[in-house]
Amino acid sequence: MDTSQPLRDRTGAVPIGARRAEVLAALRGSDGARSVPEIAEGTGLHVNTARFHLDGLVADGLAERRSEPRETPGRPRVLYTAAATAPGPRSFALLAEMLTGLVATLDGAGPAAVEAGRQWGRHLVDRPAPSEQVDASEATARLNRVLDEIGFRPELRRGTDGTEVLLHHCPFREVAERHTDVVCALHLGLMQGALGELRAPLQATSLEPFVRPDLCVARILEESPS
Repeated sequence: MDTSQPLRDRTGAVPIGARRAEVLAALRGSDGARSVPEIAEGTGLHVNTARFHLDGLVADGLAERRSEPRETPGRPRVLYTAAATAPGPRSFALLAEMLTGLVATLDGAGPAAVEAGRQWGRHLVDRPAPSEQVDASEATARLNRVLDEIGFRPELRRGTDGTEVLLHHCPFREVAERHTDVVCALHLGLMQGALGELRAPLQATSLEPFVRPDLCVARILEESPS
């Protein structure tokens, strides 16, 4: 066992990114339980992204989820509130290390990780209406919003042969440094899934991890018309 890997997260508080902290602040500032659309509207996040962060807060013990009682037919609303008490120590970094290490030992781990990322990319991106045509510029902007909301601090840099996405912060860095193939495959798949869901003429072709300690670079090419 690698004794350099702590058994608990470094602080008593659960570490969360800036977007998730914003969602938590919205919950704490509310005078009652809030639904996913209400939190999305208050924070400016897409509904799917807001739900993603709310469910993450529930998993971290920072929020509580319940169904709204109703007497009429139909699905009840799911409501969220901030947790009344602070949770105890957590070990999510260790859990991520264990699960990613397990995936890395499986045959076909890389392609499976890419496909899992694609599914999440399709889920998190702001989907177009069936009749909406999303051009390359708008698709790149929507992908950038997804990456920013997750915590990558992306920067777009356009070149003659496509677009580079500079990822200035990896929210999964500690695990990615140990299991680069799996974690970075997830990230590449996420971008591919988002662009595919947008039916955009773009393809995320590669992700170069840790070009510098604080920088990964993804490349997006525009597809030639058939």
